[in-house]
Amino acid sequence: MKAEIHALLQQALEALANDGILEANAELNIPVERGRDDSHGDFASPIALALARSARCNPRQLAEQIVERLPSSSVIGKTEIAGPGFINFTIQNGAYQSLASEILQADTRYGTSTLGEKQRIQVEFVSANPTGPLHVGHGRGAAYGAVVANLLRATGHEVESEYYVNDAGRQMDILAASVWLRYLQRCSETLTFPANGYRGAYIQTIADELHNQHGEAFRQPAKRVLKDLPADEPDGGDKETYIDSVIERARKLLGERSYRLIHGYVLAALVEEIRDDLLDFGIGFEQWYSERSLMDSGAVTTVIERLRDAGHLYEREGALWFRSTEFDDEKDRVVVRENGQTTYFASDIAYHLDKFERGFTRVIDVWGADHHGYVPRVRAALQALQADPDRLDVLLVQFANLYRGGEKVPMSTRSGEFVTLRQLREDVGRDAARFFYVMRKSDQHLDFDLDLAKAESNENPVYYIQYAHARIASVMRQTKEKGFRWQSADSFDVTGELVEDHELVLLRRLSRYPEVVEAAALSYEPHQLAYYLRELANDFHTYYNAHIFLVDAAPLRNARLGLINATRIVLRNGLTLLGVSAPDTM
Repeated sequence: MKAEIHALLQQALEALANDGILEANAELNIPVERGRDDSHGDFASPIALALARSARCNPRQLAEQIVERLPSSSVIGKTEIAGPGFINFTIQNGAYQSLASEILQADTRYGTSTLGEKQRIQVEFVSANPTGPLHVGHGRGAAYGAVVANLLRATGHEVESEYYVNDAGRQMDILAASVWLRYLQRCSETLTFPANGYRGAYIQTIADELHNQHGEAFRQPAKRVLKDLPADEPDGGDKETYIDSVIERARKLLGERSYRLIHGYVLAALVEEIRDDLLDFGIGFEQWYSERSLMDSGAVTTVIERLRDAGHLYEREGALWFRSTEFDDEKDRVVVRENGQTTYFASDIAYHLDKFERGFTRVIDVWGADHHGYVPRVRAALQALQADPDRLDVLLVQFANLYRGGEKVPMSTRSGEFVTLRQLREDVGRDAARFFYVMRKSDQHLDFDLDLAKAESNENPVYYIQYAHARIASVMRQTKEKGFRWQSADSFDVTGELVEDHELVLLRRLSRYPEVVEAAALSYEPHQLAYYLRELANDFHTYYNAHIFLVDAAPLRNARLGLINATRIVLRNGLTLLGVSAPDTM
């Protein structure tokens, strides 16, 4: 319908151009928006206000001339001019009545479009360091990134989702050393665990599994491990220096081969756990990209040399720095430390350049909001390498706070224990977790009410929406039980029966679905779809409570069954995009 109005306005403007009132402009953007108030029509366009100056006339006068030249249409019931020159359009009821048949025929295709013209887009999200299980903070980024990818696919983009595995660098070395120390304790070696080591039950679990598979092959006497190490906090030492010394000692005592075996074992165990957690959360990735592969291929070294050759690097205090301030960053950044090791930032430069070189039209990163300061430096590096930074969109996701019984749930403790994504999923269920995570704009803090997420009531939005779908399935079961026959085609020729106000309200809501999907995709805002489904469910429940569907008159019965099944299709399509199931029973 929006496209129809756009085409009508285009023809009217062309007529005005032929009359010499307007200049011909084939590239003119003609805005058509949904009306905010039903009493002012279904759609509105401010085109007359935009063109009044060039037409050298009052906006209302221009609006009148546009309306006079609008071609006749079976879709438009009424056209009015409002305010300073808005053109309001009211759609004929007949155009809405036929929508139910269109939805029934389109089925899973309803709401999809070719808007993206098969542009290749990469969406990278979660990408949590594989140093422990995913926690509830990662869950929001996971749910958000997955729905953004789904929305882009639904609008005709070719999307590849990717998880960037930080399997190189110091944090992985700390993780490997932490597991090895727990392994030594399992071997009955007495030693104090480092203040800066990774803690939590999962470290002990991996250490136990390592021992079960390899016995005491990696055992070293505690005295040899701890000999001449610097003091550790809280004994007045430097915990950073201490843990680095432990890593160095592990490499020396184990030898590089055994050390790499433990390192790889720990990495594989945690990546597998992360992968399983995400699959159980309904999220799979087309690509798992290894940071270490950038090191092994020489990509990081190549990027550093390119920056050096272009004059964007300099040495200071033994380190190599990138002049990111020349590209609007707040300060310069280290790419190679004084010890010769490259930084995470150097790997990220190589990684993002590789994304562009893989031929993606647009690259989307979903990061935690605490990484907002990282955005300018990555964009600066891309610009320095003559890659277009405007092809990169960084979407920030705020943290989620859990509440139970009105009280905030502690997210972590000093012992390294925290609320995992798996625990949340087991507590409230996958559907509620996926839906609640995307109910708010990603850059807004989210208060996750655990009690509400589990409630079987109208106040729980995901339950309310799923219940609408289940109610429709129940009506269809009753249809069979009462001996009525219904197929989609039975509703195609009787849509004129849909004349009740509740039916027209529901049809108008259904007509908005494709626009909501496109708007949510283009703005990367899944919450728009979540809000829409809540409103659609409300319209259906209101209709359900006001009218009987299985009436004796076959034409009316078939029309109403067609309408509610069209509603079922839209509810299912929308929930699917959100990664939420559409149950037939509840």
